[in-house]
Amino acid sequence: MSRTIDDIRTDFPILSREVNGKALVYLDNAATTLKPKAVVDVISQHYLMETANVHRGVHFLSAKATDAYEQARKDLAAYVNAPSERNIVFTSGTTGSLNLVAHSYAANFLDEGDEILISGLEHHSNIVPWQIVAEKKSLVLKVADIKDDGSIDMEDFRAKMSNKTKLVSVNYVSNSIGVVNPIREIISLAKAADAKVCIDAAQAALHFPIDVQELDLDFLALSAHKMLGPTGIGLLYAKEDLLNAMPPIFGGGDMISEVTFEKSTWNDIPFKFEAGTPHIAGVLGFAAAARYVKEIGFDFIEKQEKHLYELAKKELESIEGLVFFGTNENKLAVFSFGFEGVHPSDLGTIMDQYGVAVRTGHHCTQPLMKQFKVPGTTRASFCFYNNDEDVFKLKSAIEKAKEFLL
Repeated sequence: MSRTIDDIRTDFPILSREVNGKALVYLDNAATTLKPKAVVDVISQHYLMETANVHRGVHFLSAKATDAYEQARKDLAAYVNAPSERNIVFTSGTTGSLNLVAHSYAANFLDEGDEILISGLEHHSNIVPWQIVAEKKSLVLKVADIKDDGSIDMEDFRAKMSNKTKLVSVNYVSNSIGVVNPIREIISLAKAADAKVCIDAAQAALHFPIDVQELDLDFLALSAHKMLGPTGIGLLYAKEDLLNAMPPIFGGGDMISEVTFEKSTWNDIPFKFEAGTPHIAGVLGFAAAARYVKEIGFDFIEKQEKHLYELAKKELESIEGLVFFGTNENKLAVFSFGFEGVHPSDLGTIMDQYGVAVRTGHHCTQPLMKQFKVPGTTRASFCFYNNDEDVFKLKSAIEKAKEFLL
């Protein structure tokens, strides 16, 4: 039976609270999504009634926790249609996953003069790790240009591909402006050049289905907290042959097969990359979030978010003087905007007085802000649990802030 938006909103108790005496309008979903009660309950149940460490324990609670932990890995493998749970490495999040690719794969399998190609649309977590490894290995980091509408200049992307390009790493969806990139075209170009492909799916994984096999991805990174799950946990999908070849970058317990003072050998994949006690409750909450998303269904999610995008676009474009950044039509319900001469933090602070939570600043995309010639933007990002009233309250808060600031 299909659920209504009003019914779905009851799954998120925080939506019933007030901020500054006003009903909360949560539009900071690109920074982190709200957590449904189903996810919080799984985490609470683990800590309250099932606390135990995973792997190697023979007592009841440890065995139960281990089974749940590894079932979560299977559930998340299914979420991205990985061939096996062996393809899924748990990390601290997208940043941790991208760093794992940089410091385990790129640092060991790329040679001096090899090129890594990214775009000008990337989050800092898809820039800085490549800069670090490029400096250490004398690699060349190339950046494809961005058009004025926030889309990747694919002509420039093609021009910067060469027989020296060994790795292409781009985001699926821009966190700061919501533009959806032409991933299939990018993958095709990379494969034609015999380059590996790494996709930052942090902003995509909640909003539409991702099939790593159909896309023929080498690496995919995502974070639980961007898709209704807890913070501090994410995953890296990688092809099995790559994981088998890559060395671990963290040493400690659980990632080993045998340890002597002379030499250590590594556990099988994916465990050789997961040193120490893992974020067990986080993994369980991560899988619970994936199950919840599947229960709601991507058909509903895409339809609701498309409706919110069209309504918000219509309402916000009617505000005189409001400037938008990232105007390409192929995007999610994310709006980066501002008024000329108004600092984004001032705009966001006043909006907060009306209960409207938005993000302000450079959104960890400083190079993109430099291209737009602004210090930052004010960003309103919608999720499927937002409703029409949130759109109207957003518009009202912007208009009231405009009256005060201009």
